[in-house]
Amino acid sequence: MTTGDVARRLGVAPTTVRSWDHRYGLGPAAHAGGRHRRWTAEDLARLERMCALTATGLPPAEAARLALDEMAAGSSPREEGNPPVPQPVARPRSRAGTGLRLGDVRQECKGVARAALRLDATTLDALLSAAIEEHGLVAAWTEVIMPTLQAVGRKWESSGERYVEVEHFLSWHVSGALRRHAPQVPADRPGAITVLACVPAENHTLPLEVLTAALVERGLPIRMFGGSLPVESLVAAVRRTGPAVVGLWAQSRTTASRPLAQHIAAIEWGVRGARRKPVVLTLGPGWAGQTTPGLPHPPGLAEALAAVEAAVRR
Repeated sequence: MTTGDVARRLGVAPTTVRSWDHRYGLGPAAHAGGRHRRWTAEDLARLERMCALTATGLPPAEAARLALDEMAAGSSPREEGNPPVPQPVARPRSRAGTGLRLGDVRQECKGVARAALRLDATTLDALLSAAIEEHGLVAAWTEVIMPTLQAVGRKWESSGERYVEVEHFLSWHVSGALRRHAPQVPADRPGAITVLACVPAENHTLPLEVLTAALVERGLPIRMFGGSLPVESLVAAVRRTGPAVVGLWAQSRTTASRPLAQHIAAIEWGVRGARRKPVVLTLGPGWAGQTTPGLPHPPGLAEALAAVEAAVRR
């Protein structure tokens, strides 16, 4: 195989393959005549092993060293039964480069980012599931998933609309991971239902999906309506369910509507003398600067969970 063939197999640029050769000694084991280098299946397997190791969050230099050590020990990187990738006990934070400006984040962010950039569905699903299982839903979202999503968003915003496919790919797999790890939906409890919806013209549902999963995990009944719910449909849903809480997500200031939130907060139901109104939570960055008394604006997932639980206990 040529260097271009290998790069296409791995989902990276040919210059990246060449830099791995120069930096870490991962070039072809045998040299043929002529100017163009040729890679064997064994050479490709060694590079695939390095990619698998970096996908767990290991720095490229360490991943390359392990891949070379395995080959030197006579074990094929492709065969089953390879020793598991070593995982640091304390989960150190990393500043190593992936092309994304991740900053000072958990080591797992590096693996998730690399898998997303390579459009590696299998590895991405495994890493997301491992993060949720190890850290719990709230910590996995706050410390692993959200920083990576934000870094991908910054990447395409600063590169002329490139990498949009990476953001969509990562969001889709995060949504799937949330659904896989959410427990069974709890039974309804009168006066304890939470309605979650995006405001009209808003389609960023992922933050509401993680809030839904976290509330279900706590045994709270949910009605999740997803993106861009029309006003009349939102009003009908609130009247039909009589929720304790209504969470309205707005990603952008252009979609956030204070009059809409105030209108929902004024809806009443129940018998005369014992009528109730919902607590309306304004969720998402679109509500910044539009705070209104009586319309709480939790800044993050943990605060939103606490606000819902407090309203349900009233």
